[in-house]
Amino acid sequence: MARAATTSDVFNAIAEPRRREIINLLAGGHTPRTVGDLVETLNLPQPAVSKHLGVLRKVGLVTVRKQGQHRLYELNAQELKPVHDWVKNFERFWSHHVDRIKERAERVAKERAAAAAASSSSHARNKSDAKEK
Repeated sequence: MARAATTSDVFNAIAEPRRREIINLLAGGHTPRTVGDLVETLNLPQPAVSKHLGVLRKVGLVTVRKQGQHRLYELNAQELKPVHDWVKNFERFWSHHVDRIKERAERVAKERAAAAAASSSSHARNKSDAKEK
């Protein structure tokens, strides 16, 4: 079966790790970034960064505007909503795991507290017995 084009939808576009890095960089700041900024930060050749930005533009994840000689790229985060909605379907699995971890941690803490109290009580009794002799 043929693989879907990277520009067919957001899911295919973000499947590539370098594009996710670009998205993270654009999301991390509140100011637009130039290709040169991204090239320097990612330590990638300019043509590679431009190609990734082109894919992200085609699916609507980034917007570009020209300012003088520079093209400024910004994240269009609302286009990630389909990904968010899809991942949200699986949140209940993570919530269940977190609840189980919390329950186990609380149980272990109670057991340790009970063991410490028993040990302290036993130690106090041994001291008392030693004084009486």
